[in-house]
Amino acid sequence: MKELYIIRHGETELNRLGIVQGRGVNADLNDTGIAQAAAFFNKYSEVKFDKIYTSSLKRTHQTVKGFIELGLPWEQLDGLDELAWGEWEGKPNTEEAREAFREVVRQWQLGNYNAKFEGGESPNEVGVRLSKAIAHIKKQDNEKCVLICMHGRAMRLILCILLNKPFSDMEEFPHSNTTLYRLQFDGEKFTLLDSNNTSHLEQIL
Repeated sequence: MKELYIIRHGETELNRLGIVQGRGVNADLNDTGIAQAAAFFNKYSEVKFDKIYTSSLKRTHQTVKGFIELGLPWEQLDGLDELAWGEWEGKPNTEEAREAFREVVRQWQLGNYNAKFEGGESPNEVGVRLSKAIAHIKKQDNEKCVLICMHGRAMRLILCILLNKPFSDMEEFPHSNTTLYRLQFDGEKFTLLDSNNTSHLEQIL
């Protein structure tokens, strides 16, 4: 058996402002994000993680900093990076931007997994690199319990892959900052044990 704790990174200032970051914006956590990361660490620091995996973006590194400082093995996988939103990354949260995002998400829900913005990535393209990251993690037989810190949209896609759901179901997975999804792998299939758990944040609300 292998257990995966998959969390989204803590809040950045762009998250707070409703601005999409994507793979191309390497933002730091803001004060709220740092507090969220500390709250997650306080609740889960006793879990016997064998390994930490993060994306290559520093907001994920900062979110699991407490675990890294415990001396746990840590590996960055760029396959876990956020979906690239291309021309819309870092742009102001205008009605035009919101409408553009609504439309591309609508395309994905209709099954057009190749839809993407100029200079960005489609769900199918992100799925290829996520699948490589999953294969790498599954291969490590000595790692029975791992912590994975990644990004909202990529998290939705990886959960679809792990649970054999079509990408059109990705909206079924809410993804507030530092939310936890916990899965178990029996060598053949993944089972969802815990979904969208933010109970650790009760101490800072």
